[in-house]
This record gives sequence, structure tokens and C-alpha cells, in this order.
Amino acid sequence: MAFLTTVEKACKVLELFTEEQPEWGVTEIARELNIPKSSASGIVSTLAHHGLLRRTPNARYRLGWRMLAMGEVLEKTSDFRKEAHQVMKRLVAEYGETVHLATLEHGKVVYVDKMEGTRAVRVHLTGLGRRLPAHCSALGKVLLAYQPWKEVERIIEEQGMPAFTSNTITTLEALDEELMRVRRQGYAVDNEEISPELCCIAAPIRDVTRRVIAAMSFSVPAYRFKTNKERYKKAIIEACRRVSCKLGYVEKVRKSKANKVLA
Repeated sequence: MAFLTTVEKACKVLELFTEEQPEWGVTEIARELNIPKSSASGIVSTLAHHGLLRRTPNARYRLGWRMLAMGEVLEKTSDFRKEAHQVMKRLVAEYGETVHLATLEHGKVVYVDKMEGTRAVRVHLTGLGRRLPAHCSALGKVLLAYQPWKEVERIIEEQGMPAFTSNTITTLEALDEELMRVRRQGYAVDNEEISPELCCIAAPIRDVTRRVIAAMSFSVPAYRFKTNKERYKKAIIEACRRVSCKLGYVEKVRKSKANKVLA
């Protein structure tokens, strides 16, 4: 149990290092995590010894270079990210908008790839490895829509439903209706729900077992999205279908009275 507690503390230490605050001192870490300074010192020393942190000349700490090697391994062994990357490049080249790729981890949206558009407003909330609540974004809605409802309830109970804008969904009833709509139409929309004047549209990526394992989205300034929604919708659905097929997903064929159509 003591070992698990130490590992958990080490994980929490690593999670402190962000773009906004890339450097921490031992005293700051101890205060932030509410742990003894001696414990914080022992944890950062061990992490530095293994290359996960590095000590600066002023006796503070930053993420270690070994993180780069681990990130490269993760990138090369994540099939859906590898397959999606080229598709994302083509989307940015054709539409000039920012494209995101994300998955669901511990109830939050985790951004695993991002390509800035050439004509887009910069999206500051997102970035590689960033985590955001799932209820307020198009990516999150897609990823929640294909979870069992009991799992969605558990996630919301744990994470809450903070309002980022006046358009953010903040009740379970409204979220349930929204997720049913996502499943019915095959895509999700964020109408300025996480950031004012920014809209997103996302679709699911499935693997060979037909399970939704990720989602891809366009992030578009609201004024441009409202006049081009249909175009963005078709493009993102088709892009996700292409990635899914590369992962072995096969669309079901069902019989109608007149002919066969793709599911």
C-alpha cells in the first residue's frame, strides 16, 4: 500500500508540470500537493535520477529529457494516432482550420494530436496531453455518446459539469438528450460551449471491433462555422470513416426493402 501511495504521489508531481508552469521548486510542490517537504524532495530526486525530471542550476525542477523518448514510443505505437495524422494534415491543407484528435481517459478528453489551421483563430485551451471535461466539447460528446449511460453518470458525478460559457450543457437531462442526438446523427457540435466565438464539429473513430476509440474535430470561428457547417460536417465524418477503415473497421451492410445501404 505504501508503494502505491508513493507511485500516486509521483504521478501527481509529474502532472504539475504544464506549459503555464514548467518549473517547480520542492517547497512549491509540497505546498501544492499538501505533502511534507521531505516527501516532495524524495520523490523529485527519484524522478530526476530516472530522467523523468531534471534539476536546474537554481535547484528547481523541469520535466526530464527521457519524457521525449517515452513520447516518441507512445506516438509510434498508437495506431489510431499514426493513421489519423496524415488525414489531419490533408484536412488542414484543404480547409485551413485547426484539427484535433482526442480520446477519453479517466472521464476526461485527452488531446493526443493537434494541427493548427492556416486561417484559424488560435485555440489556447487545447494542446498535446491537455485534459478537459467531456460534457462541453464536440470531441467529448462523441466520446461520451458511445459509453454506457451508467458510466456517463459516474463520470459526471466525479468530474462535475462546470459552465465554461452560457451555452455549456450543465444538467444530466440535457446531456442525455444531446448524446442521443449524437448517436442518431453520427457527429457532435459544440456551439460556443467551451469558448466564446468558437465552434467545433467532431465524429467518432472506430477500431476493428467497432468500438469508438477516439474522435476527430474541426475547431472553427463561429462566424465561419455557421455559414459552412454542412461542408465541415461532411469532411469530418468522411475523414473519421477513412481512419476507421485503416484500423480495420468494416461498415455493416443491412438490407432495406429496396436495396442494401451502408450502416
